Amino acid sequence: MSNLVSEVYSGLKSLFIGMGITLGQFFKPTVTVRYPYETLKIPARFRGHIELVRDPATGQPKCFVCKLCEKACPSDCITVEGIKPEGARRKTVTSYRLDFTKCSLCGSCVEACRDGAIRFSREYNLAGTRKEDFIMDLFQRLEARRLEEEKSGGPDGPATSVSLPPPGQPKPAEPSASAPAQSAAALPKTLQTSLEAK
Repeated sequence: MSNLVSEVYSGLKSLFIGMGITLGQFFKPTVTVRYPYETLKIPARFRGHIELVRDPATGQPKCFVCKLCEKACPSDCITVEGIKPEGARRKTVTSYRLDFTKCSLCGSCVEACRDGAIRFSREYNLAGTRKEDFIMDLFQRLEARRLEEEKSGGPDGPATSVSLPPPGQPKPAEPSASAPAQSAAALPKTLQTSLEAK
């Protein structure tokens, strides 16, 4: 009988302790992040995979294929190749292969680079189902990013200017889909010439 009472007492005690913790957490502010609709602020010292740094003056990668990062990597996951253009003082990188499956994010390559040509990226969402997805050419990624920025008009997208009417004046009407097409005479001369050529 005493064992039964002891078990009931210990069970009720643990139940009330658990309920107390639950009630205490219930009234605290919500800390759950609704990912991917919301994301946490990435710390300044976050280490993603390394990436090449572009020289803002020339638009080309700062890397000149000294291979210090390749030699400093303890995991042997970096392979750098490059060529020396005719008349140039230094080599230019043509391939910067990173095997992220081996990388331990130790930072030896970033510390070894004396010109700051590589840095840790801010990318964290790198889920994949194939090993090949994590073997990347950082030079190709940098070139693809440059082409995207050129296409969009810069890192922040194309600049758009909107002219608003002065206060008190009505807003100009939006052109409707049923509006007649603009006549050729109202087009700029360059467009008129191209239309006549067609």
